[in-house]
Amino acid sequence: MTQSDSVPCDAVGRRIIYRDEYGTVCFVGTVPSAAGIWLGVEWDNPERGKHNGTHEGVQYFQCSHPTGGSFVRPQKASFGIDFLSALKDRYGHEGNQGIQDSQGNPLCWGKRPIELMGDRDTEVKQRWFDALLIVSIRECQVSSVDEEDEISNICPNIIELDLSKNLFVSWDKVAQITLHLRKLEHLDLSQNKLAIVSNPVSLSDAFANLKSLAIQYNGLTWAQVLECAPMWPVLERAHLSSNAISVLERLEQLILSNTGLTSLHFEDVQPDGKTAMFPNLKFLAIDKNRISEFSSVNELNKLQSLEQLKFCDYAMVESEKNAKTVRQLIIAKLGHLNILNRTEILPEERRGAELDYRKRFGKEWLKAGGHQDPKRNRPDEEFCAEHPRYQVLIDKYGAPEDSEMEQQKFFALKDQLLALIIRCPDNPDQKLLEKKLPDSMTIQKVRGLLYRLFKVPGAELKLTYISSKMDMEIDMDNDLKPLSYYSIESGDCILVRW
Repeated sequence: MTQSDSVPCDAVGRRIIYRDEYGTVCFVGTVPSAAGIWLGVEWDNPERGKHNGTHEGVQYFQCSHPTGGSFVRPQKASFGIDFLSALKDRYGHEGNQGIQDSQGNPLCWGKRPIELMGDRDTEVKQRWFDALLIVSIRECQVSSVDEEDEISNICPNIIELDLSKNLFVSWDKVAQITLHLRKLEHLDLSQNKLAIVSNPVSLSDAFANLKSLAIQYNGLTWAQVLECAPMWPVLERAHLSSNAISVLERLEQLILSNTGLTSLHFEDVQPDGKTAMFPNLKFLAIDKNRISEFSSVNELNKLQSLEQLKFCDYAMVESEKNAKTVRQLIIAKLGHLNILNRTEILPEERRGAELDYRKRFGKEWLKAGGHQDPKRNRPDEEFCAEHPRYQVLIDKYGAPEDSEMEQQKFFALKDQLLALIIRCPDNPDQKLLEKKLPDSMTIQKVRGLLYRLFKVPGAELKLTYISSKMDMEIDMDNDLKPLSYYSIESGDCILVRW
């Protein structure tokens, strides 16, 4: 697709394509020794260019790469087409050329292409465009919108739109399209060079229902992403790979729940150091992943500002046999944490967790070269890497005595009967019950007991319990596990709902 000899009045700053190469116009004018108008272009691919904008000693424009620029004739460059033209080219031509799919292939009925002919041509075409829910016009040279008001009439039901690798130059150009796509939830703008508008929040209505956005290979910094963020009021997921993001300087909350994470590493510092990454991160959610090693918890202590953590990971619970033990270990390993899984860490809970941690690993500390005499206390690197806060706890509480280390009872429960309270919070007329149950009793057998008490099928019962020591409700959702798995103690209350 070519342009005429005339050059758009706003050519400088516009995106063009020439022989399958993308670039930005930085200069329009004459060049001595070559008649006519030239475009000075900085190419996305610096190997395509010949110089840095300087020709015969004269600087016509500037490039970020020594060989990123060259001159081309306007008539050989394409400044792009409008959105609706690209849509019609991709999904349905005029006349009897037929309807095409998103790859430009004709749609067929049997072996014959579907053609739009006769008096009902317009009506049939409109029904076709109305049915479009997922649209891709990637690499279609889209740069503008000529009939903005027609978008909602022609294709009002688009939910997912791919506009990647086109010729857009700013977010307001994209907003001219999305403003009229009120059902749009997923948008791909990767490989576009988009200038940020002066008041991003003014475009928020154009992205009012957008839940997922891909802006990859756009050259964005994290500061620019945050500057744009007010445009996307309900955004749930952003794909930002292959940008110019090196340090997330202003990030305070990060949600990585259910992302398939198996481990965490900050390799820029030693085990007891503080990473330069995420310096302002205060809240982190990494629940519903596959993290099973406490070495990843050690890594979290490297975050400078972390105060709140959401991390109730079943894989970790399996390794330690009960949820309460996992909570205590996390508290002991993360010295500045104030809230864990939405429950405040009170001073007495932290003190108890840290003292028990100090006792539990005391023998390992001695074996690794630790000693009650500070002058002889030299634990090896392996122990220090596995327990980076252990020395901090010794400085805080003193080295563990031999008598303490003999008591290896870290949250262990002996086989015994548990005196438990059973309450039905949704049935206030139901009296409180007190039962003594063995800690080896499985949740499945507890359900059987409750069926006999309340005459409600066990499968319909939802069981949780509240610890007498912590005001936190914990699900008991694994029928094959015993009560001891959940670290229930005498005095705790089982809540029964149906």
